[in-house]
Amino acid sequence: MLPIAVDAMGGDNAPGEIVAGAQLAADEGIPVVLVGQPEAIGETSLEVISASEVIAMDEDPTKSVRTKKDSSLVRAAEAVRDGRASGMISAGNTGAALAAATLRMKRIKGVSRPSIATPLPMFGGGTPNILIDAGANVDCTPDLLALFARMGAVYARARYGVEAPRVGLLSNGEEASKGSPLTKAAYPLLSETEWQQATGANFIGNVEGRDLLGGDVDVIVTDGFTGNVALKSLEGAAKEIVNALLEAFDSSDDARKGAELLLPALMPLYERTDPDTVGGAALVGVKGVCMISHGSSSANAILNAARAAHELAETDLVGQLTAALATP
Repeated sequence: MLPIAVDAMGGDNAPGEIVAGAQLAADEGIPVVLVGQPEAIGETSLEVISASEVIAMDEDPTKSVRTKKDSSLVRAAEAVRDGRASGMISAGNTGAALAAATLRMKRIKGVSRPSIATPLPMFGGGTPNILIDAGANVDCTPDLLALFARMGAVYARARYGVEAPRVGLLSNGEEASKGSPLTKAAYPLLSETEWQQATGANFIGNVEGRDLLGGDVDVIVTDGFTGNVALKSLEGAAKEIVNALLEAFDSSDDARKGAELLLPALMPLYERTDPDTVGGAALVGVKGVCMISHGSSSANAILNAARAAHELAETDLVGQLTAALATP
């Protein structure tokens, strides 16, 4: 298996936490290669692909990818394109990661726009739901939502082994008549049997915001604007709930005693809702595995992103998408 190319310079905690996470992955037997400035990375036993430039978090994504050709992000994407790596990970500028992967790896035939597939944690445990698109495409057409449904179904199978993914269209009501002009126009496209047969999926109709973390759907399809707002709302709500619980547990001596009993039972829930546990979201639709991690990613997040990238390379996500999209 080819190594995973890790952008050592991307993210708020780069390069320290990124390098540490890559080392954790290597210690587990996952082959990795760092991409970045050797002098910043420092002493390491890992292979380093030298890249002299860094794309900052606030730089224009497309312009920076075109002008900073020796940046760590661009070199990581080129490592996948050139067959030196089986996938890439970056916690840096998300837009630049999208642009670098799309421009360097190129798109799979039939993919007009790649999209971000993000796992949503299940509070009761079990296989996460997949939200697609989670932010790559703000303006979408009905045909794009139909494409996202195909790619989301294939991703659910490749990443989590879901044999017959239940696909829902995010709307403001379960009835087919509900929704925006976009969702109303997309509904009949998702109802067609051909794509469901090609991917083994089952379109279950509209789903609502309350279903995002529920067990009645596996893949939730939406445009990138709505998906990103939904994702950030969930993350923000989870963070505030955790903070409120911690304050309550520390509010009195009795509460602290109760916390000693409750915390062991609540820790698994906290871990499931922690973005670092997921590691990152996958950019699907390009000719290579690309994991996009949070800007604040810790070493543990990079480790989990490397695990996911390695699994997707092993299960041949790109090959599965190519085959599914080749079917009319």
